[in-house]
Amino acid sequence: MEIGLVSCTKAKEDSASTPRELYEPSALFRKARSYVEENHDVWYVLSVKYNVLDPDGSPIEPYDETLNNAGVEERREWSRAVVGQLRKRDLLAEGNTLVIHAGKAYWLATYRDRHDDDLFWDLIERHVQTTRAAEQQRRHD
Repeated sequence: MEIGLVSCTKAKEDSASTPRELYEPSALFRKARSYVEENHDVWYVLSVKYNVLDPDGSPIEPYDETLNNAGVEERREWSRAVVGQLRKRDLLAEGNTLVIHAGKAYWLATYRDRHDDDLFWDLIERHVQTTRAAEQQRRHD
């Protein structure tokens, strides 16, 4: 199964919404969502605050958090939480491919400390195919 992971965005609705709707004000999110809906079997949202969200899950309140300026330890903590939720949802099962549609702060969350977090990187190297489709679409628009 091919699973798309789309990052959250700064632009959000002003009130509580499902993850699919919360990030709609962002053109980049809309393009990435359209791409994953057409090209992947299922998709989820990577959220700094909530980690992994089902796009049709319960409404959540808007928030203002990002990994872009986060320190190494905060990124490592987030990446571990994401891996834990991916495992819990059985998305890291053999035969699944994760395709991340996100900026490098998200897909390279622990790059600087790669050797200190072998479990995360073993999973990433084994299960994740990184793509920049959303970034390429944005550059062409």
